[in-house]
Amino acid sequence: MIESLKKYMLTLHPVRRTAVQKREFRQWLLRELKRAGWKAEEESYGRFNGSVNVVAGDPERAEVFLCAHYDTGSRMLLPNFVSPTNVLAHICYHLASALGLVAMAFLLSLAVSFPLNQPKLMLPLFLALAVAGLWLAAYGPANQENANGNSSGVLALLAAAKEAGYDRRVCMVFLDNNERTLLGASAFKKRHVEQASKRLFVNLDCVGDGENLLLIPSKYSRWDGALTEALDAAFPEGEELRPKLLVKGLQYYPSDGRKFKFRVDICACRYLAGLGYYIPRLRTKRDTVLEEGNIAYVVRGLVRFLTAYLGDKKE
Repeated sequence: MIESLKKYMLTLHPVRRTAVQKREFRQWLLRELKRAGWKAEEESYGRFNGSVNVVAGDPERAEVFLCAHYDTGSRMLLPNFVSPTNVLAHICYHLASALGLVAMAFLLSLAVSFPLNQPKLMLPLFLALAVAGLWLAAYGPANQENANGNSSGVLALLAAAKEAGYDRRVCMVFLDNNERTLLGASAFKKRHVEQASKRLFVNLDCVGDGENLLLIPSKYSRWDGALTEALDAAFPEGEELRPKLLVKGLQYYPSDGRKFKFRVDICACRYLAGLGYYIPRLRTKRDTVLEEGNIAYVVRGLVRFLTAYLGDKKE
């Protein structure tokens, strides 16, 4: 099942950026969810927000929400470096990237204005180039390879929907516009205020590349003993990945889960001595790794987690 879903998605829907690409992907996703026994529909949030989420299950009755964003991002000159456990490195990398882009804009404006002997041209040209560079970084040409970010999360969530079967206590949400300041998650939170503030959200993002699976509860969730015990039991050692339940220290994961108070972010990482855990190759042409073993482990873990956290009996 995982192999066929992966092949179909990466072959026919590798890029989900334009309105047409997203719509075609959602049509396939809705068919697959309904085939798995889930009542699924689109939630739209108006032209201003522009997001369309796919919701499977009943969000008003659910006790646990499983989510993953389905949109893909723009191509970046440098990888979108993410290090959930090394916040200083994360900040320094992105600050250095922004400063480098600004420096490039300054040098280009100097290279144009100096030969023309037009010093007054330099400032407006510099500002225009800097803004254009920042805009391209966020909204430029689509990245064509998105195996890990976040086709992996979508694949794991869809496979879990098929493996677990329908349960009215569970709602699965495929979120739009992660790459546009988490607009899809913000819209879902605004529409389902009470549920979003009280229920548990498990967010899957970039689970396809890396041998370490980080389970990152929010500062409000890490004190929930029933939750941490269920996570420990659901994601054991000795299978495809090495699980790391992080309930101490400072972590930062820039994903949709940040919009929800009670959450657990799940991501796969590599490890480098001196740096810690990190996710490689995001938003570059080298984002081509989506390990089926990772997905299989995450799916089994989610099914075990739902059983441990909600109880054996489906409703």
